[in-house]
Amino acid sequence: MSAIITKDEARKLIENESSGKFFTVTFVKRTTGEVRVMNCRTGVRKNLLNDELRFNPAERGLKNVYDVRKRNYRFISLENIKNIKMNKREYKVI
Repeated sequence: MSAIITKDEARKLIENESSGKFFTVTFVKRTTGEVRVMNCRTGVRKNLLNDELRFNPAERGLKNVYDVRKRNYRFISLENIKNIKMNKREYKVI
């Protein structure tokens, strides 16, 4: 059974609870509209050229994560999150 949370609660969950932990997120990609399922982590610093981005992801409603399958950094559209699986719990985002 999954808990139902708001988009704001999902954002807080990812920002506060996920540091270094693996989690799965389902979201709709902004560019193509396709549903994407990603296994990822936050707080990964491996292979970074520098710690700075050319823009602030938070200002665009994005969260940068490390995609475990692709072995590279990606962005999650926080506004388009549908589900999160973290700490053996599943959350449905409304």
